[in-house]
Amino acid sequence: MSRARDSDTADEAVRSTCDDASICKRFAVSVGYWKDPYIQYFVRQAKERKAPEINRGYYARVQGVHQLLCEFLKKTECKCQIINLGAGLDTTFWRLKDENLLPKKYFEVDFPAIVSRKLYNIKSKPPLSKPIMETHNGDSLLIDAHSLDSLRYSIIGADLRQLKDMEEKLKKFGMDPQLPTLLVAECVLVYMNPDQSANLLRWAANTFSTAMFINYEQVNMADRFGQIMVENLQRRHCNLAGVEACQSLQSQMDRLLSNGWETAEAWDMIRVYSNLPQIDIARIEKLEFLDEKELLEQLLLHYCISWATKDSSDLGLAEIMF
Repeated sequence: MSRARDSDTADEAVRSTCDDASICKRFAVSVGYWKDPYIQYFVRQAKERKAPEINRGYYARVQGVHQLLCEFLKKTECKCQIINLGAGLDTTFWRLKDENLLPKKYFEVDFPAIVSRKLYNIKSKPPLSKPIMETHNGDSLLIDAHSLDSLRYSIIGADLRQLKDMEEKLKKFGMDPQLPTLLVAECVLVYMNPDQSANLLRWAANTFSTAMFINYEQVNMADRFGQIMVENLQRRHCNLAGVEACQSLQSQMDRLLSNGWETAEAWDMIRVYSNLPQIDIARIEKLEFLDEKELLEQLLLHYCISWATKDSSDLGLAEIMF
């Protein structure tokens, strides 16, 4: 019985990281790091300021993932589907619609408890519901306590560790294994044990013949700074069960390659940050004075974006880079 209770506590701690990330993004948006008119409908403004290095870290994360995502959309000419795994209160669907870059279908999967909160916000806030209706040509949306299905956007409540259940729900809402598919996981795999994350990566590689997987999470966790990060999270009952894959950029790539992917790359966020458009970097660096340059570098050094491809359609997915 206590083991079940422990796993409930651990899952609850993981779910709370969704709020942390959303609050940090909302604050960074309010300072002007990037534009996101939708996040305000999901999360309240933070009561206290976030440190400049946190804001810059989130800027690098959001811009880095978005840049790879847009490259995939370009290669596939938007004739593809996106599956955001552990999407939380992410607003990418709405932002892609505004940029006229929607794929054929955009799926999100997360814990039912998080999905029901997201659905509540969507149902009660017209700036969120209207864009979904605009891309939907049916009479009514399919919506219940833990899922939403429309022509271009679906949200599914499921546990990523229960692959059979997740796959059934995705198929029910129109997931097409024949379509080029982008899977995105941000700070998700690290909360699963190595077998569970390997199963998820293998399922994705086996299900789609033309696909890309983008993973954002910790790296270089064997050093002292990494150990302190782990200890801080453990204090909040948040166990990084998959931290062994986060030892190095090489271990991140090895995990992808050993689970069925053909190519893999991994960059720490210092490298990602320095490869983002420099004109925008110059703009955001003027927003706030950064006292602790070393702390920002340490933070960026301990996160990475890794990505993998398999490309039976010869779309040139392996060429996607920053």
